[in-house]
Amino acid sequence: MTVLDSPPISRREVRRRDRRQAILEVAAQYFLENGYAATTMSAIAAKLGGSKGTLWSYFPSKEELFAACLDHKTTVYRERLAEMLDPEGDLAETLFQLGMNLLEKVTSAESIALHRLVVAEAGRFPEMGAIFFEHAPRHTRMLVAAFLGQAMDRGLLRRADPELAARTLMMLMLSGCHQLMLIGQIKQPTKGQIKTDVSFALDCFLRAYAPEPASPR
Repeated sequence: MTVLDSPPISRREVRRRDRRQAILEVAAQYFLENGYAATTMSAIAAKLGGSKGTLWSYFPSKEELFAACLDHKTTVYRERLAEMLDPEGDLAETLFQLGMNLLEKVTSAESIALHRLVVAEAGRFPEMGAIFFEHAPRHTRMLVAAFLGQAMDRGLLRRADPELAARTLMMLMLSGCHQLMLIGQIKQPTKGQIKTDVSFALDCFLRAYAPEPASPR
């Protein structure tokens, strides 16, 4: 059966999807404004104007609701990132565009607020830290690692652990304006600051992972 042959979505299913979307939007805002510890399923249900039982029919626990909020917020970004990482494209240019996109994403007000929330509360609620890591940094890192592994196969980078290489690249990119934002030293980076951070990170990374020189015959 093709997509065109698929049966139409029922009104009930449309309403259910719309309701789920509304729950995620309200819950995400509630988590950011009140923190993970202070957020309860009852409070979110009250904010939505429905019963706690209805909310539980969509998400059986606060942990699952938090994970769904993160997945909802990052799905579009992950899809765009996957399209951007063209294994046949120019390596340096692709990594530069990756860096610009990544830093613009993680330095947004919402991303910084979420990062601060996780750092502040993960000590008491390690499950929250694990959910955040799985849905945000780790997923992005694995996409980048797969791309770098392909570049290594093409001889554009020296052979190494792709996941470690991805971690190195991403940490270099996040070591400038992103870190300054997290500790409140700057409010919002300029495009020029982001470009400087990305260029510096790429220079370091491409030098460190340059292909091994050919052995003399």
